[in-house]
Amino acid sequence: MNIFKNIKLKILIAILIFLAFVISSNKSTAMLHYQTVGTPTGIVTASSLNVRQGPGTNFKSITLVNKNEYVRIFAKIGDWYVIQTDNNYIGAASSNYIRLVYPNNNQTSSGNTSSGNTNTTTSQLTADEQEVFDLINAKRIANGLSALKIDDELQNVARIKAQDMVDNNYFSHTSPIYGSPFDMIKKFGISYKTAGENIAGNSSNSGAVNAWMNSSGHKANILNSSFNYTGIGVVKSPKYGKVYVQMFMGK
Repeated sequence: MNIFKNIKLKILIAILIFLAFVISSNKSTAMLHYQTVGTPTGIVTASSLNVRQGPGTNFKSITLVNKNEYVRIFAKIGDWYVIQTDNNYIGAASSNYIRLVYPNNNQTSSGNTSSGNTNTTTSQLTADEQEVFDLINAKRIANGLSALKIDDELQNVARIKAQDMVDNNYFSHTSPIYGSPFDMIKKFGISYKTAGENIAGNSSNSGAVNAWMNSSGHKANILNSSFNYTGIGVVKSPKYGKVYVQMFMGK
């Protein structure tokens, strides 16, 4: 618990130092407007994106984030987000190349919302998520079951849960913020008849799926005929390589 508090304290100090640096660097010009955002989560849309010391291209780059990586967002300054990366860098990145991920209805910064559509293949999945999705469905089909479909709202919840596990450094079905998987699904306004969740920490997509198939409880979820929809979140983890969350639902 003390380690977790120390990490949070270090992050807070880093943010304060960053904001102080931004203010002092801009005191000769008009200070840029500070805005809060309606979600702490964003996903990178550019192939690679510079994270800089301040909100502008005149500031030095401190690290890079790649396409489909999740970042934590603290605020918006002008056209730039103040973000934290997976490797705990604090800096500014252009808001033009980060799509906000909202906790309800899969709303994005462009104002689009999900209508709860279901798909067998969707461009909304990252490459990692798509591979896990295909591997899981191959296991189901080989066992005489129908393939799962992606539920957009459940997909959003699975991603948020995976990011939550990385951000808060825990490995459990019970989130300190959202509670159990069932509590979390209900909090996001999703109705279901049956539900389940698999989690894993692994360096590869196939390794995660194989580990699930070698565990009776996880395998039972994958081969549960009452489940017909799923959502899959895969987030980079400094501890495991990647953290995986697959949520299942029958409705």
